[in-house]
Amino acid sequence: MDLSKKRKDALNILVVLDYITAAGAWIIFWFHRHRVLKKDFPDIYYSDVFSPRDYWLTFLIIPFFWLTIYWLSGTYFDVFKKSRLQEVFRSFISTFIGITIIGLYIFADDTGSFKYFFEVTAWYFFAHLLILLFVRTFYFGKTKQQLIDQKVWINTIIIGSNGKANSVYNQIIENPKIIGHKVVGLVSADSQTLDAHKMIPDLPYLGTLDNIEAIIDQYKVEEAVVALEASERKLIENILVKLSYRPIEVKVMPELYDIISGSVRTSNVFDTVMLSISPELIPNWQKVIKRAIDVLVSIFAIFILSPLYLINTIMVRRSSKGPILYKQERIGLNGNPFYILKFRSMYTDSEVNGPALSSDHDQRITPWGKVMRKWRFDELPQFFNVLKGEMSLVGPRPERKHFIDIITQTHPHYRYLHRVKPGITSWGMVKFGYAENVNQMIERMKYDLLYVENCSLMLDFKIMIFTLIVLFQGRGK
Repeated sequence: MDLSKKRKDALNILVVLDYITAAGAWIIFWFHRHRVLKKDFPDIYYSDVFSPRDYWLTFLIIPFFWLTIYWLSGTYFDVFKKSRLQEVFRSFISTFIGITIIGLYIFADDTGSFKYFFEVTAWYFFAHLLILLFVRTFYFGKTKQQLIDQKVWINTIIIGSNGKANSVYNQIIENPKIIGHKVVGLVSADSQTLDAHKMIPDLPYLGTLDNIEAIIDQYKVEEAVVALEASERKLIENILVKLSYRPIEVKVMPELYDIISGSVRTSNVFDTVMLSISPELIPNWQKVIKRAIDVLVSIFAIFILSPLYLINTIMVRRSSKGPILYKQERIGLNGNPFYILKFRSMYTDSEVNGPALSSDHDQRITPWGKVMRKWRFDELPQFFNVLKGEMSLVGPRPERKHFIDIITQTHPHYRYLHRVKPGITSWGMVKFGYAENVNQMIERMKYDLLYVENCSLMLDFKIMIFTLIVLFQGRGK
């Protein structure tokens, strides 16, 4: 069975179990609540039979409410990499938040005293939590066993240039049932190391860091274990630059702790201890909310701004011959290409001599194109890119591969921007604006790197507010 299908099936099973848990806990709570009501308030009639409203609550509203809470908490992100201890804590927090919200409904529907309200709410909290912990403990025990039995694994490469790689490899293969990694090969850390494949005879030699992208794609690599001596500190930066914009976990053995700067966290308290130096940029729950905001705001913007879409369509058609929309390949999340959409603001033959950036007095821009660029109306079709998941409302502006290749020759850290989705607006666009040449793109990169390093929902809101100010002032270009 395909590994990705196993993971999808495991996720589906967890969702079904959570649905059953939510519905079951609510049924138990319903009967307990009615028993208490009958006992404490005998003068009021309470039916022991579900009403139509009770059925809707029990089998649709309440379960999907809890599934949403679990989704926002990050429960459904890669179930095979979950720490059981962390899941216990996550379950407690999710249950507390969920019960607090449902408690508002119970309070509004309550016919008893405050004492009764707190009693039944607390009872529901512990009933739900205990059932959830029992189910989660059973489920994650099964997923852990799949890792132990090597039915599911994490494709891993070792990056090293000397005997330390062999030492790390031996530690991994001696504990395969604990770690759950499948080492697919060795990548030499130094491109000048010609005999790297001789270090570990039993492990395939995949190449050097120069072709790391192809290696990651070909072998579906999810984690990279760095195996360097302390004397090879100079290689660490190059390794991190090469891997920083790929969605893989970078880990080192504890002996390398002294060469790591910045935030560091252990990967799993139940596994052989490794230290991760590529933590998630934002928590999973913020990712979910960010995506929800992207979709909702884009739908709202397309609807509210539909007159502008119509006006721009008419004016672009009248301003010059050619298509209304302009599609151009850009590089997005994890270095993947996509086609960005814009209202065409230039004449159709504007790049017959090759890729070129525009400037304030560019003769290639149509008269209406200048108006659109001032107010950034040409960017409106990118809300459809956001709906497709290719872009976000906020994120570094996507560029063409041609210019990225030029920039990364002297500033390889530019690829770090590809760790997040590109955006319609960005901190770089707010603070710097459009770039007219490569040097200005490099200058703007500094602001976008600051965004990537500090990205959060709060920063997104701040950037969106500043973007609106720029637009209302007509400083789009």
